[in-house]
Amino acid sequence: MSDTDGADEGHEDIDLATLDDTELPKQMHDDLYDGLADEIVEGTTILLDRGWSADRVLNEALVEGMRIVGVDFRDGILFVPEVLLSANAMKAGMEILRPILAKTGAEPVGKMVIGTVKGDIHDIGKNLVAMMLEGAGFEVVDLGINIDIDAYLAALEEHQPDILGLSALLTTTMPYMKLVIDTLEEKGLRDKYLVLVGGAPLNQEFGDAIGADAYCRDAAVAVDTAKELIAANRLRTAEPPGPSARA
Repeated sequence: MSDTDGADEGHEDIDLATLDDTELPKQMHDDLYDGLADEIVEGTTILLDRGWSADRVLNEALVEGMRIVGVDFRDGILFVPEVLLSANAMKAGMEILRPILAKTGAEPVGKMVIGTVKGDIHDIGKNLVAMMLEGAGFEVVDLGINIDIDAYLAALEEHQPDILGLSALLTTTMPYMKLVIDTLEEKGLRDKYLVLVGGAPLNQEFGDAIGADAYCRDAAVAVDTAKELIAANRLRTAEPPGPSARA
């Protein structure tokens, strides 16, 4: 208890309002790293009051802070409990920014529908992926656990995401991922969505075998992979102007 109290007292010594526009975002990166939700809410509010746009606060203070968290998570410096605290702090800041971003029509990096497949009720990994993606500027629709094919299809039709994320922690539920992908193929929907899969028992070979676009071993990899695939997909689908358009 004394260690925690000492850490809190150290943070109380920092008056966020006295930090300038260069120092405050950097302090917020540290506060995100430490999972300090109250400080993130305070810092977000201060920057908005100073006239920062919600988009600028998101990218320079929150997304950049979570990028640092993601790098250290990927490199084994941070672990799941610590990253969950960081993601929850990010979520606290997003609660303030989300309605402002919606009003200004700010475009997210991309949109993802994610859920743990039917028969599986594990959600820590899925939740972490969802929070890390939201922290990277994605719009995320989290369907929850034990999601069947009909629920996935309904969510895809309603939300029209760039990515479908499938999670499983049990070897017995892994085959359901293939069933979902096969159903998308049968309905002629497979090319409309990027499909990312993840979970402790999965590996690259399994992802390839079931026809996923990518296997992601952890949340940090999922964020990087989602960004790369969306960028590549949009570049590929952007048709250059034809001769008549140039005329």
